[in-house]
Amino acid sequence: MTTSTQTWAVTRVLRDRNAGLYLGGVVVSGFGSSAMWLVSGIWVKDLTGSDGLAALCVFALWAPTLIGPALGTLADRTRRRPLLVWTNLGLAALLLPLFTVDSPGTLWVLFAVLLVYGAAGVVHDAAESALVATAVDKQILGDFNGLRMTANEGMKLLAPLAGAGLYAAYGGARVALLDAVTFALAAGLYTLLRVHEPKPPTAATTVGWRAQTAEGARYLWGHATLRPLVLAGGTTMLFSGVNGALIYAVVEGLGHSPAYVGVLYVAQGVGSVAVGLAAGPLLRRLGERRFAGYGIVLTAVAVTARALPYDTVVLASAAAVGVGLPCVLIAALTAVQRETPDTLLGRTTATANTLLFAPTAMGLALGAGLVELVDHRVLLTALGLVRLVTVTPLLRLRHRAPIGARGTARPAPTEPAD
Repeated sequence: MTTSTQTWAVTRVLRDRNAGLYLGGVVVSGFGSSAMWLVSGIWVKDLTGSDGLAALCVFALWAPTLIGPALGTLADRTRRRPLLVWTNLGLAALLLPLFTVDSPGTLWVLFAVLLVYGAAGVVHDAAESALVATAVDKQILGDFNGLRMTANEGMKLLAPLAGAGLYAAYGGARVALLDAVTFALAAGLYTLLRVHEPKPPTAATTVGWRAQTAEGARYLWGHATLRPLVLAGGTTMLFSGVNGALIYAVVEGLGHSPAYVGVLYVAQGVGSVAVGLAAGPLLRRLGERRFAGYGIVLTAVAVTARALPYDTVVLASAAAVGVGLPCVLIAALTAVQRETPDTLLGRTTATANTLLFAPTAMGLALGAGLVELVDHRVLLTALGLVRLVTVTPLLRLRHRAPIGARGTARPAPTEPAD
C-alpha cells in the first residue's frame, strides 16, 4: 500500500466535519486520560509506598468493563450526542474532589473517583461508537476507526511524559485539573456535531434494563459475522495479557534494567500508530476477517520471536505486535458499527467491548502465575503457536467481501456458524 493511498484515506476522514470533530475530541480527552491513568498509580505509590495499592488504580479503572453490557444499554435509551456532552462534563466535575487527596487517609476519594471514571468511560465509549455509526459516513468508518486508534496510541506516547512532568512539579491534583479541562473541551467539540437523532422508541425505555442488555448480547452472539470476530479479538487480548505479564522476564533475559520496558512500549506504540493510518485502505482491500486474521498471525510470529535473546529481534517484535494487535480490534469494532441496527448499537458495542477487553486482566493474572513456574521462552513459543491455532476460523471460513472501491460493502454470502 502506497503512502499516497494512506494520505488519501486520512484526508478523506478529516474532510468529513463530524469525523474531524470526533477525532479532535479523542485527541483532547485522550491526552488528559492517558496522563491521569499513569499518574494515579504514581500518586498512590508516593503516598503509601505500596505496589499493590498502586496496581489497584488500574483495577478500579477496568473493573466497570465487567458490567459493560448493562452500562452500554444507557446509550440506547437516550439521544447519544447529549449523553456524550453530559458524560464529558460530568467527568470534568468528577475529577475536582481529587484536590482533597493529600494523605493515605484520603485515598478512598481517589479510588472512588477512578471507579466512577471507569464506569462513565464505558458509557462514553458505547455512546460514541453508536453515534459515530450515524454521524460519520459509513464509507469511511474503517478509516475513522484506524485514525482513532492512531490518535489514542499517539496520546499514550506523549501524555504519560507530560503527566509525569506535571505531577513531579505540581502534584497529582494539577494533573486531575488538566484532565478535567480536556473533558470540558471534548464536550464543547461534541456539541458542534451535526447529526439528527430521533427520540429512542418508546419500547426502548419501557422494556426492563436486564431484558435490553440481553438483547444486545443475543444479537452479537447470533450474528455469523460479528461472533467470530469478537471471539477472536477476546482471545487475542487474553493472550496479550499473558504476553504483557512476561515482559519483565524478557527484559531481564536481555540483561537490561526494568526501565527498558519503556523502550519496548514506545516501539509497540509506534507500530500501533502506523497500522491505524493504514487500517481503512487495508479493510477495503481485505475485508474484516482477513484483516483481523493477518494481524493475529503477525502478532503470533512476533511473540514467538520475542523468545530469542537479541535486542534487535525483541525491539522488532514489539513494533510488530503494535502493528498486528490492533487489527482485530479495529475490524471487530467496524463490523459491529456496520452490522448492528441503530436501536441496538449502544448495548451491542458495550457487550463487544467487554468481550474484547475484559480478558486482558485475566491474561495478566494468568501470565503472572505462569512466569513463576515456566521459563518465559517456553511460554512465548507456546503462546505464539496457540495464537496461530485460534486464527484458523477467521481464515478458513468465507470472509466478508472486501469493501468496494467507493467504500460500500458488497453483499456477502451467508457464512456457516462456527
